Amino acid sequence: MAFSKKTFALVTMLGAFAAPALAQTAATPWELKPDTGYAYDKDGKTLSYKIGTSNAGELLKGAKKVPKGTLFFIGHNGQLYMRSGPYLEGDGKFKFGSDQ
Repeated sequence: MAFSKKTFALVTMLGAFAAPALAQTAATPWELKPDTGYAYDKDGKTLSYKIGTSNAGELLKGAKKVPKGTLFFIGHNGQLYMRSGPYLEGDGKFKFGSDQ
């Protein structure tokens, strides 16, 4: 099963959603690196791999673009989820932030 580089990149930062937040902090952009693949493996670990160019065509076969406006998060059960749809309030604050 092939995944796009962006999909794996998004997975690397999801740990922040799994831990309870003490206070809502400002969003920070992810640093996506060229020629790097990011994986969420069968054991729930996140990994990164150096991608070569000789098999780039094969990597893209079956890959899907991640739609803009997609939120990724780790549930209480440790499972990775993705949600399309609004995740920001009208004032730009994260809709699912800490209640504290």
